Amino acid sequence: MTKKSIQIDEIDAKLLSLLKQNSRATLGEIATQLGISKTAVKKRLERLVQQRVIKRFTIEYSLTDEVKVLILVKVMPGHNVPEVAEKIYNMKMAESIYEVTGDYDIAVIARLPNINMVNDLIDRIRSVEGVATTNTHIVLKSW
Repeated sequence: MTKKSIQIDEIDAKLLSLLKQNSRATLGEIATQLGISKTAVKKRLERLVQQRVIKRFTIEYSLTDEVKVLILVKVMPGHNVPEVAEKIYNMKMAESIYEVTGDYDIAVIARLPNINMVNDLIDRIRSVEGVATTNTHIVLKSW
């Protein structure tokens, strides 16, 4: 099964950019900036959600003591990388999961309250069938 390519126009791209800058902007504020009606903004948002261009609405936050981590995952030969990535995704502990090129197959980005939860996530990832190795990096400073 192949994924259908989703086309967005210039207004959709601007809408996504505005939401990325300020996800709390009202429909009216967005409509003014785009030069379209609030109804048009609402319909575009609904379409982008339905097409899974917008996958989720979330917040950006920062906690003083949280631990940010990048976990690189190598999948064993003969195992399906997307299936392994989906199993990691279903753990619901990661902020983002990417299939990547290079020595590793998957990059997992997580923000967790403490190092014990980081260790738990690493152990859970390593227990997934098809995971060969992991390489973990703790973020020391964000810019």
